[in-house]
Amino acid sequence: MTITGEGVKVSRKLEVNVEWLNKELGVNESFDIIRRDIRFASRQASLFYIDGFVKDEIMLFILRTLSGLDREDLAVDAFKKVFEQYIHYIEVEALDDLHKVVDKILAGGVAVVVDGFEQVIFIEARQYPARNPDEPDLERVVRGSRDGFVETLLFNTNLLRRRLRDPRLRIENLQAGSRSKTDIAVAYIKDIANPRLVDMVKKRIKAIKIDGLPMAEKSVEELITPGNWWNPFPRVRYTERPDVAATHLLEGHVLIMVDTSPSVMILPVTLFHHLQHAEEYRQVPLVGAFLRWVRFLGVGVSVFLAPVWLLFALDRSLIPPGLEWLGPNRIASMPLMWQFLLAEGGINLMRMAAIHTPTALATALGLIAAVLIGEVAVAVGFFNPEIILYVAIAAVGIFATPSYELGMANTLVRIAAIIGVGLWRLPGLVVVTMGTFLLLLTTKSFGVPYLWPLIPWDWRSLKSILLRSPVPLQNLRPPALQPQDEDRQPAPAYKPLLEQGQETLRERLAKTERNEEGEG
Repeated sequence: MTITGEGVKVSRKLEVNVEWLNKELGVNESFDIIRRDIRFASRQASLFYIDGFVKDEIMLFILRTLSGLDREDLAVDAFKKVFEQYIHYIEVEALDDLHKVVDKILAGGVAVVVDGFEQVIFIEARQYPARNPDEPDLERVVRGSRDGFVETLLFNTNLLRRRLRDPRLRIENLQAGSRSKTDIAVAYIKDIANPRLVDMVKKRIKAIKIDGLPMAEKSVEELITPGNWWNPFPRVRYTERPDVAATHLLEGHVLIMVDTSPSVMILPVTLFHHLQHAEEYRQVPLVGAFLRWVRFLGVGVSVFLAPVWLLFALDRSLIPPGLEWLGPNRIASMPLMWQFLLAEGGINLMRMAAIHTPTALATALGLIAAVLIGEVAVAVGFFNPEIILYVAIAAVGIFATPSYELGMANTLVRIAAIIGVGLWRLPGLVVVTMGTFLLLLTTKSFGVPYLWPLIPWDWRSLKSILLRSPVPLQNLRPPALQPQDEDRQPAPAYKPLLEQGQETLRERLAKTERNEEGEG
């Protein structure tokens, strides 16, 4: 057996190949690694596969076919005949490197090693355990599709192909992790996406040098995202909805799908991408714009309401005329800043507890949090009632943020603002606000400014963000992505006009009334 670099060439002797594969795969050590010895056409062969990953019906059919072969059937060009004529399956591959054979077996297929063949026949007859593509919990809509991405990569690509039947849709498969060998798919539309962006993403994925990616997409994000690791604002957007992913592909974005994860990464993105939700596009434009503005307001309130109220409570000279009622009538035994910080900690603790609490006990957890903790804490004088109110409003605003990652970043900004106000009053709030703005200003997502289209200014794009524009008017792709094809439709479309001679409903009613009056 010859070794060329990292490759191990397949030997003509079956026992040599079998011995190497047995040792490399741990056939006698792992109960789920199966070696099945067979014989067909007077030749010895061995099948290697992982128990539970193989389609039984397909393999039974192939084995029946091989068992019916005679020695004369393989007298000439034996490998070619078996590969092209007697393996009745669609996805079949010939491999001459045993390292690649091992990788393929561990990915879930079947390797057929035959005595006298210098190549291994690999049959892609794998099936992964998979759940149904149910609607994602974090991206529910009142109306719309109810399917969502799952943990199986092939299913996810099928959900994309179902919505985009464009032959220029490219889904390239890469691998990362020297031990996990995790499949990573990069999806883009070839004549829309910026080629430099696509090359940058693929280059960074190929440059990953790590033993494994058990946390899937989150580990990949941290390994390929440029910039400061400690920046809390997310520079990619996650989605589990195929319709959202397909929409971003049509705009010129690039998707990264990692096997074993239902979350698909969208890049590059801006701050405003994290504030959009599919529900806005499942309603008429006016209702969609209303929902968007309510969401913007909720996000702003979640960040600034608590710090501003604390500022007015600590320095009543800053209260505008007419708002003198703001602030507590009496302060509890604990300073206001510490009340806010403890309440913030309690809210986040209850959020984590809700994640780990079984569904049957979730109601009991809510009662404990609301009654035993909230009301009792106020009754005994630990907290002012206003503190509980404003922290709860801020929590609702965080839950209304479509992006979970942005919601957590906003939580950190709010806590920093509360500490700043508690220590330095108005200068503290100004410093935290300006520091957050500068952080957003200097943040980029794969070359795209995070505050675009606000900074740099682009009124046409900003208008489409502030107002959910009607689909017939969405004729251009976002210029910040530098797409190859800028036009989504030739020109802004309008409602169809009446053809010449076609009567409107009002004209018909008027004519009917005139006829009735004439008959009367």
